[in-house]
Amino acid sequence: MPLHPLIGHKAVRRRLAQAHAGDTLPQVLLVSGAPGVGKQRLALWLAQLLLCERPSEEPCSNCRACRLVAALSHSDVHWFVPIPRPRASDPDKQVEEAADALGQLLEQRRAQPLYGPIDGMAIHGMATARLLQQRAALTSVEGGRRIFIIGEADRLVPQEASPDAANALLKLLEEPPAGSLFVLTAADPRRMLPTVRSRSVPVRLGGLSDGEVRDFLKSAIPALSAEELSRRVAAAEGSIGRAVAAGEQTGKSGDAALEWLEAILEGPGAAAERALSQPPWSARGDFSAMLDALTETLNEAARGVVGQKPRRRVPERLLRHRTPDPLLRAMEHVADAREAAWGNVNPQLLLAVLGDELAEVL
Repeated sequence: MPLHPLIGHKAVRRRLAQAHAGDTLPQVLLVSGAPGVGKQRLALWLAQLLLCERPSEEPCSNCRACRLVAALSHSDVHWFVPIPRPRASDPDKQVEEAADALGQLLEQRRAQPLYGPIDGMAIHGMATARLLQQRAALTSVEGGRRIFIIGEADRLVPQEASPDAANALLKLLEEPPAGSLFVLTAADPRRMLPTVRSRSVPVRLGGLSDGEVRDFLKSAIPALSAEELSRRVAAAEGSIGRAVAAGEQTGKSGDAALEWLEAILEGPGAAAERALSQPPWSARGDFSAMLDALTETLNEAARGVVGQKPRRRVPERLLRHRTPDPLLRAMEHVADAREAAWGNVNPQLLLAVLGDELAEVL
C-alpha cells in the first residue's frame, strides 16, 4: 500500500524545491516539529522530489521513481528508524540483526502506512550507525541521488547512557558522500548532541490547520463518524499522528495513566502498589507510552483549570486546583521521568519515585 500524500507545510516544501532547483540544497538537514506533524513524511516527499523523472516544485507522483519511493521500495532511499537493541554480542551479527529489524519495520509500514508511535525504548544504536555507514559507502543502485532518512534522530544519544552511536556518524555528516542527502528528524533537537546539530541545517515544521487534519482523516479513514472525526481533530492539535492515535488514547496507555493518577490521589499506599504492579515488559514500550499519556492527561487537567473543556477524561480532583501551576510542575516531573526512561532504568522504581514527586505537587 503506497504512502498517503503529504499534507500541509507548503511554504517549507516550496523553499526546499527552490533550493533543489537552484542546486543549493544542503546535504544534511535536521527537520524538527511536534510528534506526528509529518517530519518523516516530508523527508520521503523530498526523496521523491530529488529522484523524480519529471520534477517541478512538486514530485510528479506518477513516474517510476516516485512510485518506488511511495511504496518504500526505492533502492537508493534508506529509511532508518529506532529499533530494539540487538541481542547478538558479535558486532557483525548486530549489524545483520539491525538490518533485519529495519526490513521488518518497513514491511509493516508498506502494509499499514498509518503507523503508530515507535516502541518507547527503541534506539539508534551502534549497530544502526555501522549499518548506515556501510550503506553510505555503496554506490547508487539507480545511478542518481541517494537519500538517507534518520527518523527520530534524537534517539542517537540515550542508548547505554552513551553518545557513541551519534559520535560514530559525525564524520559521515561532516563530509557526506557526493550525491547523498541526509535528513534527520527529531521532535526535540535539544536531545541531540550539539556536534550533530551543528553539522545540519535546521528545518522547522509547524502544526497543521484543523482543516488539513480533517481532510486527511476523511481520506485516510473514511469510516469515521462525524462525531469521532470532530473528536480526533480537536485532540490532534495540528498533528496527523496524534489524530490517528486518538482512536487508541482511551486504550491501555491512557487508561493506565488515569488509573495511576487516581491511585496517587488516593494516597501513597495505592500509588506504591500500582508502581510495583507495573509489568516488566512495560519497560520497553507501554511504560513510556503511559508516561506520554500521563503528560497529556495532566495537560488536559490544566486546560480545565483555566476554564477550557478537557478533551479527554481526567480525575475530578485535578480540576479543583485554583491555578494550573501544580499541574505544570507535575508535567515537569513526568518529563524528567520520560528522560530517565530512555536509559536502562527499572520502570517500577522510576514509577515509585515519580509517584512521590507527583503526590507532593498534586
